Amino acid sequence: MTTEKLSPGMQQYLEIKADYPDAFLLFRMGDFYELFYDDAVEAAQILELTLTSRNRNATNPIPMAGVPYHSAQAYIDTLVDLGHKVAIAEQMEDPKTAVGVVKRAVVQVVTPGTVAESSKLDGGNNFLIALDKWGASYGLAYMDVVTGDFYVTEMADLAGATGEIRNLRAREVVVGWTLEEGDSAHQVLSGQMNLVLSTQLEADLESPLLDQRLSDLEKQTAGKLLAYVARTQLRELNHLKPVRPYQVRDVLQMDYATKASLDLLENARTGKKHGSLFWLLDQTKTAMGMRLLRAWLDRPLIERSQIEERQQVVQVLMDAFIERADLVESLKGVYDIERLASRVSFGKSTPKDLLQLGQTLGNIPQIKAILSGLEQPVLGSLIEGLDPLPELYSLITAAIDPDAPTVITEGGIIKTGFDETLDKYRVVMRDGAVWIAELEAKEREASGISNLKIDYNRKDGYYFHVTNSQLGHVPDHFFRKATLKNSERYGTEELTLLERDIMEAREQSASLEYEIFMRLRTEVSKYIQRLQSLAQTIATVDVLQSLAEVAETQHLVCPTFTEERVLDIVNGRHAVVEKVMGAQRYVPNHIQMDQNTAIQLITGPNMSGKSTYMRQLAIIVILAQIGSYVPADVATLPLFDAIFTRIGAADDLVGGQSTFMVEMMEANKAIRLATEKSLILFDELGRGTATYDGMALAQAIIEHIHNHVGAKTLFATHYHELTSLSDQLKHLVNVHVATLEQNEQVTFLHKIAQGPADKSYGIHVAKIAGLPEGLLKRADHILGQLEAHSAQLAADQSRSSEPVQANQAAQLDLFAEPTSHPILEQLRQLNLNTMTPMEAMLALADLQQSLK
Repeated sequence: MTTEKLSPGMQQYLEIKADYPDAFLLFRMGDFYELFYDDAVEAAQILELTLTSRNRNATNPIPMAGVPYHSAQAYIDTLVDLGHKVAIAEQMEDPKTAVGVVKRAVVQVVTPGTVAESSKLDGGNNFLIALDKWGASYGLAYMDVVTGDFYVTEMADLAGATGEIRNLRAREVVVGWTLEEGDSAHQVLSGQMNLVLSTQLEADLESPLLDQRLSDLEKQTAGKLLAYVARTQLRELNHLKPVRPYQVRDVLQMDYATKASLDLLENARTGKKHGSLFWLLDQTKTAMGMRLLRAWLDRPLIERSQIEERQQVVQVLMDAFIERADLVESLKGVYDIERLASRVSFGKSTPKDLLQLGQTLGNIPQIKAILSGLEQPVLGSLIEGLDPLPELYSLITAAIDPDAPTVITEGGIIKTGFDETLDKYRVVMRDGAVWIAELEAKEREASGISNLKIDYNRKDGYYFHVTNSQLGHVPDHFFRKATLKNSERYGTEELTLLERDIMEAREQSASLEYEIFMRLRTEVSKYIQRLQSLAQTIATVDVLQSLAEVAETQHLVCPTFTEERVLDIVNGRHAVVEKVMGAQRYVPNHIQMDQNTAIQLITGPNMSGKSTYMRQLAIIVILAQIGSYVPADVATLPLFDAIFTRIGAADDLVGGQSTFMVEMMEANKAIRLATEKSLILFDELGRGTATYDGMALAQAIIEHIHNHVGAKTLFATHYHELTSLSDQLKHLVNVHVATLEQNEQVTFLHKIAQGPADKSYGIHVAKIAGLPEGLLKRADHILGQLEAHSAQLAADQSRSSEPVQANQAAQLDLFAEPTSHPILEQLRQLNLNTMTPMEAMLALADLQQSLK
């Protein structure tokens, strides 16, 4: 940075920049936002701007780059989308009248978690998160600055907090303590999760948005989030809702990996909406409904009464086909009230925004009439929540011209008839030219000056032009305004009054319209809370009609819930796969587990449909617990409190985690957190290591779930040896994917049948994949040799069975919990709560080595 004397403007820039060292500073200078020094160099590279310099002739010219103020939003969007912060410094006074350097100040800091105007927003939520800690506990608050949603909770540990951050798909976390690079939170949040981290040490504890029933940690965390938002947005945000405390256990728990493996909100392979459960269900007609549907899928219910209330509304709407069609048409005219309300709060609403709000309010009476006409008590709360705000609707429709422009400083916004003074200005502007012509004609006739005319210039305004030859005919009521060589310029009292009216109309009309519009904004802001409540009701109506539409078109049925741990699904289907494939190609399956069955051990060849069968159950459970109908002929379900999955594998090489490590971590989470009311789906667990290691771990996990957890579990495996566990574990049953063998050809029937599979079909799958014929014949030959060797080994073992059986018993005793054993004592000494996953794996390897 240069040490040469700086201009007052650059000194002002450096003073402002010192307060925002972690943000690009856009410094308004005339028609441009300028960037200087390192900001200019970096921004020029990112935004492909021309890098110039200020004071080029100086020894150390200052790097400079700029963007036009009228197109700055696109550049801001790009910077924020890449994870940067942008501080916007505006001119706070008119450069024409300013004394000395123009006063400038930052009016907003746009960050990844607070962006509200970006063209890259997809209509979903953008959550800003605050994280604070107190002892071993963590407080987590999150807010959508656009919709005003605001929540807070308390987590027992960092793992729980980071899991919730992943679920919320946040991009920015406000940390409530000084975060050092060696801090485990820094390593996880910045290193592994690549989040934008901000710091906020002071809390706003006096805000009326804070509930006094919050715990100290919750209040502190929510207060820091409010303080950060105030520090960056620098304006009154009266659309923010009071904070709502919540507990993760209040909804169906699913971690980010589970949601990704089930393709809930997006297709995990493509990152697109197409192919997700959200894609299947989204027949919403409003942006608010779309967001709420995502929220319902993200956090299904666990309270039976709430679920069944939704089901009842879906049934009513399914039965009322004609009324539902009318409802859909009415919803199509509804704009995003939540975002419109936020724009009013931000002070950024345009005439178009208010027109959209007015159009939306105009549709509410029709929507209310449609639902009221169904005469169903279950719709009562929805009907009551459809507040048409007639006084606001009347104000908007009376004030805003339907053809109003987007710009609010150039007039043409306010309807004629709304303001008497404005109407007078418009009459003057419209009729002024006529009045001038009429006055000119009148004075010409009265004076007898045949060439008398009225002209105008900036210096003299309106005047009568009289040539020297006609000066003798000038009336007495004319007064001289200017003398020229060949003529005189005169004024009259009437012309002066007319001039005053015309000039005032020209100068004041646009200014008055701007003032009226600003007053309208203020008046609309008084209705924000009612608008937000209306938005929630409309969103709920929209989601429920969407569920009814999908239930009808996809042939779904209403599930019933039972207090018993009984699961009975007849001809269940994976609705997303079915829609992609077509109903004619999809093979439905029964999924039945009585009260005495906890685990289904699923065997069968790869590509035969085991994973689809497992996902199908999870999808049906999620649909049922959001209040939707489900893809089956009949569905009786218990209510689940959590879903844990390990389906598919993806190496996390950047995070230093192998596929097997991810497998074990996800298995560990399920085993530790699942209850008998949970659903566990494990697909091919243990295949990421040596055969005997994998088999031993798979068996131990099955036994642990069976003996200690009791959760409903689908466990797909290629270890056929595990099917014998049904003889030892009374709550485990074997099922398999049926196949048809005919003329040495194998057909996968994609149908689940009782009992274990009798063989594997790996070589057949390889054949389907197109491996060379010679390679396949060689594999078949090797398989024959291995099977013969295995048979010989079994015969040898039978001749000397006692030692082998004793050794097997010793190993099985590890899983059958013997009363005493040295290895067991070592296991008891391990403090798993303080061990990393890698330390736990190494300890397990040491114990295994001891057995050898």
